[in-house]
Amino acid sequence: MRGLIPESGMLRPRRPLEVPVAFWGLWHFTRKKPLGAVSAFILVVLIVSAVAAPLLAPYEPTRVALGPSFAAPSLAHPMGLNDIGQDVLSRVIWGGRTSLGIGLTSTALALLLGTIVGLTTGYLGGKLDLIAQRGIDSMIVFPSLILALVLMAVLGQNALNIALAIAFTFAPRMSRVVRSAVLTIKEESYVEAARAIGCSTARILFRHLLPNVFGTLIVLATLTLGTAIVIEASLSFLGIGSSPAVPSWGRMLSGAATDYFRESPHLAIFPGLAISLAVSSVNFLGDALRDILDPRLRGIT
Repeated sequence: MRGLIPESGMLRPRRPLEVPVAFWGLWHFTRKKPLGAVSAFILVVLIVSAVAAPLLAPYEPTRVALGPSFAAPSLAHPMGLNDIGQDVLSRVIWGGRTSLGIGLTSTALALLLGTIVGLTTGYLGGKLDLIAQRGIDSMIVFPSLILALVLMAVLGQNALNIALAIAFTFAPRMSRVVRSAVLTIKEESYVEAARAIGCSTARILFRHLLPNVFGTLIVLATLTLGTAIVIEASLSFLGIGSSPAVPSWGRMLSGAATDYFRESPHLAIFPGLAISLAVSSVNFLGDALRDILDPRLRGIT
């Protein structure tokens, strides 16, 4: 037994470096869809900047008379000053909180409502589906901005009501897409098997159907977020969006920005650039996720 080496003294082979699966998924996405990866990075930067606005903004967004009105960009104020001497950079950073916050909230609410209605009506069918689809048809015929304007007139002017108005605008469209996917998936053999063994409706909906439309929901969310940001900016531009005291990208494009655009173009350029970056990033990210998650498009580069 002298030839045996105690286990504590044995030289154990080195284990290969274990890389998290999430890292490989991120690397695969970056390699296959570089534009989508860059868009995701820009979107994350915008969201982090909005969340950390109190730390990143050099001045208070409501502080006035920081310098001459309509002052051009300088070292002290990289994006210049507006008509009452407020720092444009600080207002753009804080405006992201309003625009992105309303966009994310409204998208989440629309996704929740649309998913519930689409799952239940698509799976159950019958009179419930018929009545729901006729109501959805009556809402879809209205343009998104017009329907949001009507809802804002009913609900009132504040950030929460804007999010609710945008959510109710997009929920019917989302439910229609989810319902179309459910109509196909519910005919699959594993769903029929679940019904045959006596699974409850709730279990079939949330255990078998919902996971299979998850990729569709992610793409819907990204595409809807960009449109929601545009609608929030449009409502603020029209003066019926968020409160005038709250910085918003859309509201920064109204008022003095339109009256003095030729003399002080920085008033419109920087908030407009923020909106363009956010919307473009979301749309490109949505396209990339669609190509990755849709089995019919995975072979297309």
